[in-house]
Amino acid sequence: MSTFQELGLSPEICQAVEDLGFETPTEVQERAIPTILASQRDLIALAQTGTGKTGAFGMPVLQQVDPNSNNVQVLVLSPTRELAIQIAKDLKAFAKHQKGIKTVAVYGGANISTQIRALNNGVQVVIGTPGRMLDLIRRGKLDVTNVRSLVLDEADEMLNMGFQEDLDAILHDTPKEKQTLLFSATMPNQISKMAHKYMNNPEEIQVNARNSGALNVEHHYYMVHARDRYEALKRIADVNPDIYGIIFCRTRRETSEVASKLSKEGYNADLLNGDLSQNQRDEVMDRFRSKELQLLVATDVAARGLDVDNLTHVINYNLPDDLEVYIHRSGRTGRAGNSGIAVSIIHTREMGRIRALEKMSGKDFIKQEVPSGEEICGVRMMDMVEKLRTTEVNEKQIEKYLPEVYERLADLGWQELIQHFVSMEFNQILEYYQQAGDINASGRGKKNKNNSSRKNKNNRNSGGNPRRAEEGYTRYFLNVGQRDGLNPARLMGVVNEQMNGKKPDFGKIDIQTNFSFFEVEEGFDTKLFDAMNGSKFEGRSINVELAKPDTNGSSGGGSTSSNKGKRNSGGSSRKKAKGGRIKKKRSPEVYA
Repeated sequence: MSTFQELGLSPEICQAVEDLGFETPTEVQERAIPTILASQRDLIALAQTGTGKTGAFGMPVLQQVDPNSNNVQVLVLSPTRELAIQIAKDLKAFAKHQKGIKTVAVYGGANISTQIRALNNGVQVVIGTPGRMLDLIRRGKLDVTNVRSLVLDEADEMLNMGFQEDLDAILHDTPKEKQTLLFSATMPNQISKMAHKYMNNPEEIQVNARNSGALNVEHHYYMVHARDRYEALKRIADVNPDIYGIIFCRTRRETSEVASKLSKEGYNADLLNGDLSQNQRDEVMDRFRSKELQLLVATDVAARGLDVDNLTHVINYNLPDDLEVYIHRSGRTGRAGNSGIAVSIIHTREMGRIRALEKMSGKDFIKQEVPSGEEICGVRMMDMVEKLRTTEVNEKQIEKYLPEVYERLADLGWQELIQHFVSMEFNQILEYYQQAGDINASGRGKKNKNNSSRKNKNNRNSGGNPRRAEEGYTRYFLNVGQRDGLNPARLMGVVNEQMNGKKPDFGKIDIQTNFSFFEVEEGFDTKLFDAMNGSKFEGRSINVELAKPDTNGSSGGGSTSSNKGKRNSGGSSRKKAKGGRIKKKRSPEVYA
């Protein structure tokens, strides 16, 4: 892999990149930067969101700017104000050590007079949305006749949002000899037409296959009847206590309905749609980026250009009408080397659309079972216990209260104390899910790949617990999970290593955040317990137990038949209020 210096970037830009903490270029940067610097040839770059596209075009075009001229030399067009603001921030950081270079972001929803003053003071780089940029051109405040570099970022999104006429009008006044750089996640026919119309013999680079989506995103779907869609959404959130994601809806009305319901039921959720003012959007996004919100309910238009890393999930409350939009949605997670899960909640007549998505993206879509109340309670119970176990104790802060606490609890044994604590924290979710039924709808979809064959030895995390062991297999609970660096391959390796060559046949493997479940062929109980218990994984003592059948193994060795569905435990995407009621709570304490 090349270094930034080897790509031909100036010492000033390399220093700025070093200040930002970047050591090596991403693939799209490694391929695009030399091409942009070496000639004035136009370029089409196909790459997903989160792959370093801003640096790929931003660093080389900044290097080519003449700081002694106050003419606008670079135009960067983006589909949304959020993306425009983020690009401007990044370019300013890249130009930190280049004297005399000024940038400005222009977009709707902000005071145009402030933007006009910035342009009057002289800037070389203008980043903006098509509508505001065209407005400024028509007012005679933005002169684009000296533009050397034109960047169309998220070009497919701009076309989807209906900016074709604005783009035509903006590009009409730019010089023919400029370098045009088109960056897009997908390559629909409209983009091909745009390239033919605006570009001259462009070079094309692809980081991933066309329309393929991010490589490190798993694609799951749940099949339910339409009436159970919202209940399925809640169960998916409940079985993933550390969820941090975006829920995509088709319409503004639907976002309002879903966000309102989630909020009323105590989830850390809010909406983002076109009805919000800019100040309201900024407030919601600040809360989401700080993880005060775990779930953001949004329309596709409102979510364009959101720059948020570390999302664990993207949830399609409805599949989009244009299946290419699915690629953009799923690309919101699995960014910057992280993994993620794209979830779709579908009804029984949408299997054809799932197959079309598989064909278009080249990815397998895994059918999941909507978790039962028992499964959710088991996962949440053990998650709460793990958080309790790992909570840091500050003795200085609590020592003055401890004598009275000890005195009041003196008549309770340690087992009773645990029972009281668990009941206090967990009664609501248990009560809610006590009568929860199976809402999975039957369909002629593919079998869950995690359940498809007992010969499948490399199943990946399902995002929820499989229900019970397959025939001929035994299911076990393991007190080690993703936080410890465990994955299916490492789990099988540890078991095989500790079994000293007696390698069992594996069934389903389910890696959760703090613990795991796995199946091996029957008859290995004693050998497995003797070999595994007391051994170490990444410095942590291993404990293996039979997954209890009375909860289908959902909470491991500590589960009991009393753990039947009722609702809310602490420390999740839902917050509990005093008196046992659920209410919305704006708190930065989010476990994601």
